[in-house]
Amino acid sequence: MSSIEVKANKSENVFPYQCPPHREEIDLLEILATLFAARKQTVVIMFLFALAGLAGSFLIPQKWTSQAIVTKSEKKQVIELTHSVTNMAALGVDVKVEVDSIYNTFLKMFDSQELRGEFLAQSPYVKALLDNKEVNKSELNRAITIVSGNFKSQNNSDPKNTDSAPYSSWTLSFTAPDANDAQQLLENYIQFIVAKVKKKVMEDLKNSIDLKISTEKSKLALERAYLENQHHIKVQRLVYSLQVANAAGIKKPVYSNGQSVKDDPDYSVALGADGLTEKLKIEKSINDVAELNAQLQNSEHLLTQLKAIHLGDVNFTPYTYQMQPSLPVKKDGPGKSLIIVLAALLGLLVASGMVLVRHVMGNRMEKEQLI
Repeated sequence: MSSIEVKANKSENVFPYQCPPHREEIDLLEILATLFAARKQTVVIMFLFALAGLAGSFLIPQKWTSQAIVTKSEKKQVIELTHSVTNMAALGVDVKVEVDSIYNTFLKMFDSQELRGEFLAQSPYVKALLDNKEVNKSELNRAITIVSGNFKSQNNSDPKNTDSAPYSSWTLSFTAPDANDAQQLLENYIQFIVAKVKKKVMEDLKNSIDLKISTEKSKLALERAYLENQHHIKVQRLVYSLQVANAAGIKKPVYSNGQSVKDDPDYSVALGADGLTEKLKIEKSINDVAELNAQLQNSEHLLTQLKAIHLGDVNFTPYTYQMQPSLPVKKDGPGKSLIIVLAALLGLLVASGMVLVRHVMGNRMEKEQLI
């Protein structure tokens, strides 16, 4: 009996690739329909968030910034100081006062934490922040430190900008909870720094004058001592010369009677005893060695002129305003309308998330119940 061999048909070779697993797709229309169905709830939540944003805008501290823009002084603003320095230089006082150095001193003092503390310690603004009550030193220092941080200075020059202005300027600013306070305090602090700069410049000038006077006094004392020593030696030589002339029997000047005498190099007798006696009389009558010395008289005149310098109140300004301290018209930070809009958008996101999460959880619970 013949057998028939039947080959098995391998069905696994018919479909060599496996089918991808089934993935759940996101139905945007369903999401939109869900959100639309809960529109009333979403609007209520957005409204509540907007109210919260409005309330928060009133609780946010108010910040108003006053600004002033300054540049270097012009010549007319330092003309009095220039005249004083020129007069001092004519008397030999070594003093250098330049517009750039005064301007840099002003900016450096504006940033001084010590000067800010000194200004704020006597400012009614800080006392008002402390409710005008008696406070201890630590609380006062804490308030001064906080307020002093609201002063700012910024260089307006931009090295990357090739089209920058042909001059350098700085922006000075102060931030306060009230616009008028910001403007007034910035202006007062600038004037306080100006007074400090003037005081420093005048002290530098006075110190230069005092140093010059001290130097001239020392030089004059040395010159006078040298001349007095010379005068004393001269008188002593005349005494010895007179003794030599009397011993030699020379009464008249040797050149008046035709005599030929080889004069003594140490004790001159050419004038004769009579001439030497008269000369000695004249030299002894000199009480002030400066009487016949022009250089010493010039030194004394210079010293008198130096002592007569009176600086007084030299008026000058270490800067030029490009913009005086401004009255802020817009507070810092976001406005109320922007805060309300952002709060409403946040409410929209929260409400939408709540609706979608609740919808997903509801669908999952339905599937579990069917199973």
